[in-house]
Amino acid sequence: MRGPQRWLWLCGGYLNLALAAIGAVLPLMPTTVFLLMAAWCFGRASPALRAKLLAHPRFGPTLRNWQDHGCISRRAKKAAILGMALSWLVVAVIFHNFLASAITAGCLVTVGSFIVTRPSQPSQRHE
Repeated sequence: MRGPQRWLWLCGGYLNLALAAIGAVLPLMPTTVFLLMAAWCFGRASPALRAKLLAHPRFGPTLRNWQDHGCISRRAKKAAILGMALSWLVVAVIFHNFLASAITAGCLVTVGSFIVTRPSQPSQRHE
């Protein structure tokens, strides 16, 4: 890919990578979802950058497990659910608004349900 479209995909990849870095140090901000988006953007603009991200010693295995098997580890599930619960608590405490709390809870329960229903490890099917 060349031209402005490639540039936009690269910018999207680096933006998501920056958000993932912020999420790595802020407890209520996700990391993995931004890394997944960065890998997707880099895949469109620069397969070499995507490969580098997938080969990362810390984050690569998680990204590859999702890409290859749709798996989310138990540890990641627990962290995501805990983070979402804390996020809801922050919204409830700060806004003191039932509607905002209910909408937030509905969104987080939906996302949490998706996360919890994903496999925790690759299936052991024998072909």
